Amino acid sequence: MAEGAPVHIAEEGSSGPSRRRGAPGRGTTVRATRQGDAVCAALAETDAFTSAQDLHARLRAQGTAVGLTTVYRHLQVLVDRGEVDMLRRDDGETVYRRCATEAHHHHLVCRSCGRTVEIAGPEIEQWTEAVAAAEGFVDVAHTVEIYGTCSSCALTAESSA
Repeated sequence: MAEGAPVHIAEEGSSGPSRRRGAPGRGTTVRATRQGDAVCAALAETDAFTSAQDLHARLRAQGTAVGLTTVYRHLQVLVDRGEVDMLRRDDGETVYRRCATEAHHHHLVCRSCGRTVEIAGPEIEQWTEAVAAAEGFVDVAHTVEIYGTCSSCALTAESSA
């Protein structure tokens, strides 16, 4: 592997659903319900970041009776528990994705199809610590999302041009 190249993070197995879903630090608990299980299952079916509205529409199309508020509530609990990553796109919309690892990581996100690749960027971690230390900051956290066009979408765009 070339020096400075991103490190892809391998997928880990997941454990079964708990019967109560709590959000540490927030005191929020949501009863385990079939709607919550459906939200979790729908998130597991996609590799791309998905909006609550799109997830809600997909669930309704599958015949699952679930309200948009319920989808938002379950997504927030999953985010609070660290089971789902959340990011805000350039257009301001918040999107969600169940990640393959609980370890700190970053994302490469395709602007066209939403395909997402989880990466570890040791150089980003070193740079962040160095910049923070130089300015006297401690207990630093950061989020890095890299947007581009995946090879499949680039080929499609190239062939249609």
